[in-house]
Amino acid sequence: MSNIQSVMHENRVFNPSEAFVKQANVSGMSAYKAMCDAAAKDYAGFWSNLARENVLWHKPFTKTLDESNAPFYKWFEDGELNVSYNCLDRHLTAQPEKTAIIFEADDGTVTRVSYRELHGRVCQFANGLKSRGIKKGDRVIVYMPMSVEAVVAMQACARIGAIHSVVFGGFSSKSLHERITDAQAVAVITADGQFRGGKAMALKPAVDEALSLGGCDAVHTVVVYKRTGGDVQWNSKNNIWWHDLTAGQGNTCEPEWVGAEHPLFILYTSGSTGKPKGVQHSTGGYLLGAMVSLKWVFDYKPSDIFWCTADVGWITGHSYVAYGPLAMGATQVIFEGVPTYPDAGRFWKMIQDHKVTTFYTAPTAIRSLIKLGGDLPTKYDLSSLRLLGTVGEPINPEAWMWYYNTVGHARCPIVDTWWQTETGCHMIAPLPGAMPIKPGTCTLPLPGIIATIVNEAGDEVNDQHGGFLVIKKPFPSQIRTIWGDPERYKKGYFPEEMKGAYLAGDSAHRDEDGYFWIMGRIDDVLNVSGHRLGTMEIESALVSNPLVAEAAVVGKPHEIKGEAVVAFVVLKGVRPSDAAAAKKLAEELRNWVGKEIGPIAKPDEIRFGENLPKTRSGKIMRRLLRAVAKGEEITQDVSTLENPAILEQLKEVIR
Repeated sequence: MSNIQSVMHENRVFNPSEAFVKQANVSGMSAYKAMCDAAAKDYAGFWSNLARENVLWHKPFTKTLDESNAPFYKWFEDGELNVSYNCLDRHLTAQPEKTAIIFEADDGTVTRVSYRELHGRVCQFANGLKSRGIKKGDRVIVYMPMSVEAVVAMQACARIGAIHSVVFGGFSSKSLHERITDAQAVAVITADGQFRGGKAMALKPAVDEALSLGGCDAVHTVVVYKRTGGDVQWNSKNNIWWHDLTAGQGNTCEPEWVGAEHPLFILYTSGSTGKPKGVQHSTGGYLLGAMVSLKWVFDYKPSDIFWCTADVGWITGHSYVAYGPLAMGATQVIFEGVPTYPDAGRFWKMIQDHKVTTFYTAPTAIRSLIKLGGDLPTKYDLSSLRLLGTVGEPINPEAWMWYYNTVGHARCPIVDTWWQTETGCHMIAPLPGAMPIKPGTCTLPLPGIIATIVNEAGDEVNDQHGGFLVIKKPFPSQIRTIWGDPERYKKGYFPEEMKGAYLAGDSAHRDEDGYFWIMGRIDDVLNVSGHRLGTMEIESALVSNPLVAEAAVVGKPHEIKGEAVVAFVVLKGVRPSDAAAAKKLAEELRNWVGKEIGPIAKPDEIRFGENLPKTRSGKIMRRLLRAVAKGEEITQDVSTLENPAILEQLKEVIR
């Protein structure tokens, strides 16, 4: 792996303005370096100070880090706290009437909920759960639309010490069943349906079907929130409407004080075997990570209007919707719908209407919005924005430049954040008032995060050489285990050859300034004629062509070169109407990549599609693309795709 080649050349540098540096929570590189030095000098002391400054403890901790049973690390183990108390009760004296959530429904209806109101609703729902016998340590599945109620459900579980597992509302009954049975959940919280793009989409039938598949005997309660008013099948034995559950419940509920290592939630992420992995996060360390990253990376100020567009079904929606912003006392926007309804200006109109200051979204969404109308943001007043962020995958430099210039008017720093479900919060990201930013790089690790790049033997490689991205020391917000499968946790994240370091599963390199560049997942590295190339760099080269809106690159076996490069391309205009035009355009794009990167990276095949196979959260399903490229029959569940029909279109080969 030490010879993964970086083929991307990016020399543009953007410095934060003097005014931004002056007001920043971490102001200037000297402040950033001082924090890193403090962590290097006294690692445990650095984190214990942060934990005491930011988290409210019911019982203070006396032990910071226990490494005696590595890699099953424990942080702040003898301390006791409650996450819901930290997110809600702490604000009741200082700012009870401050707006906690601005909820905009699919149809544009806006609801504002204060901290006092949110606290009352969480307590009522928590009391309702307790009335059904749900208690500390029980697992509860949350299968909800993006809504205030989804956050209430998560916070209520945290309040009573129940362990929630949120399942994205776009997942199928099969995916839901796998998670219910693996967690041995006692309850499911769902809704009759959800609104997306002006259409009502049912949710409850997927729950009914999942429970009918067997192995769900532990489920004794299904709470149903009435959102769309659609018809639902009703099982009076265990179904109860949300409004009936909360009717007559008190609006106070004493928090269940739990140990810092008590599991706050399990979040399932797809594994290489296809069996989902239940990533288990702690209470104390996870909350600390969400809070300090919000303060440092998003430069959080009490006057901010924060908008993270992620669904609560993903880790981003946990850390930067359900927990981090509320723990910091922020006002945040939560959105039910899609960015293209009623038109492609929806995001920009919402930023204008709610005076959003911090906007955090995925590169996939950014590229889609460019395709739908690159000049659309100019029609809206986006002057309230002061910071932009990206999450989910590396952002290609050309999309970065559009985001910076067209959305941020060249005055908003962009925080390109690298982290994972397993890390719980940002690991490598710009501190916007501290460091110069380059398009396409997540820059430097956060203070207290000791990241580096190693080869297959676990030895560090020189800068500008690619390899495995690892984190050398345990950190508070990291995964504690895989639910019910500690061996899989050890083998997957702490293999022996990594010498005790956490293996992220991403390939990366560092440039001459020590900035980290993510080159893609380790299994997304192509071996072309002995050259190991990161797929992300070829994708970036394709997207830098003015005709291309989006691209995804995978490899397929090649008898001479080892692997052939297959590119799936979405154009800004319409697809070529005939084979000759498509062939000509494919050749142009191949030559473009050759010029941008080098002949070795030219795609062997280019396939044009109207879009790419994505989950409803916007994640490109590269595993499916690999199967399409190889001509394999697709046997896996595609019900989570936004557009399953696109797979047929992408089978057309243009050489």
